[in-house]
Amino acid sequence: MERLKTDMVEIGEGQKRIREGQREIRQKFEEIESECRSLKEETMNIAKQSDYNQIRINLMFSILKAREDNNFAHADHLTGLLREEMEKQEQGKPGLVG
Repeated sequence: MERLKTDMVEIGEGQKRIREGQREIRQKFEEIESECRSLKEETMNIAKQSDYNQIRINLMFSILKAREDNNFAHADHLTGLLREEMEKQEQGKPGLVG
């Protein structure tokens, strides 16, 4: 009978350790999920910024090409678009991207 009590105590302690281990694993998993969400958000922000930069570069090259072709009206129009795009980005509003 004493042996049975000892075994029951050991089993109870083992189950307690298992529950604690499961709780720790669950907590670490939640931390990893949170970090993953943060990294996804950061990656999307970087991609969005890259898209903005590419649009601005394309507009700048188009402005240079229009000036090279002496198409100053088109260059002026593109310059206005570039300014608008930069203002929208500074204000955090979606522009040509987003």
